[in-house]
Amino acid sequence: MARQPALFISHGSPMMAIEPSPARNFLAGLGAELERPEAILVISAHFDASALTVTGSATPPTIHDFGGFPDILYRQQYPAPGAPALAHDVAEMLVAAGHDVTINLDRGLDHGAWVPLMLLYPRADVPVLQLSIDSRKSADWHVRLGAVLAPLRDRNILIIGSGSMTHNLRAFFTEIPAIDARPPEYVSDFSDWIDTRLIEGDVAAVTALVELAPFGHRNHPTPDHILPLHVAMGAGGVPLHARRLHRSTTYGVLAMDAYAFD
Repeated sequence: MARQPALFISHGSPMMAIEPSPARNFLAGLGAELERPEAILVISAHFDASALTVTGSATPPTIHDFGGFPDILYRQQYPAPGAPALAHDVAEMLVAAGHDVTINLDRGLDHGAWVPLMLLYPRADVPVLQLSIDSRKSADWHVRLGAVLAPLRDRNILIIGSGSMTHNLRAFFTEIPAIDARPPEYVSDFSDWIDTRLIEGDVAAVTALVELAPFGHRNHPTPDHILPLHVAMGAGGVPLHARRLHRSTTYGVLAMDAYAFD
């Protein structure tokens, strides 16, 4: 049975589903480089709940959880099957680790899940479920959450933390840059710092990245889009072994870095 890595991917704008970019090209080729998983567990920045929640729908709908985009984006569907039995296994693992967990039988796949997955696995034939983050909890809490999930990798379950290496939407909407705009210094300095600390295996520094990294608060005014990185780190195991799979930016201010932890 294949042992899967834990991945962190930057899902950027929902427009990545239809708009060419280096990050889109990367994700479109990544699925072929991985062993085909039995199922995929996505921890998305767009599933933020005060109580840990696992999706248990057998047929999760595609959620268009965004506004103001072209009509074609709202017509996109990702009809992957769910994984109800795995949802119960994940819930049991988390309960055994001391967490209170809810299984939601109705919730579908948010765009932090289906946008990258429609590029990785366009046939939508791999079962998918999601686990929530809790942005009220610390980064360290999310690393420990990921560690609970780590044994799933030995069952050929692909764990994906889906967020964004940088995510300052105010900077984006103040003056919407061209998709290929050059990244400002505060974006590139931040992602360079993260890469160095990840490759060094410095978990403590990465856990405190918003406080320690250059322009940490500027790149992450809220923590939701970086917390999936911490879950993926925890799921990668100890010692931390990180590989950067991709680096690019879209619209200048969205760093689209991707990492594997194994």
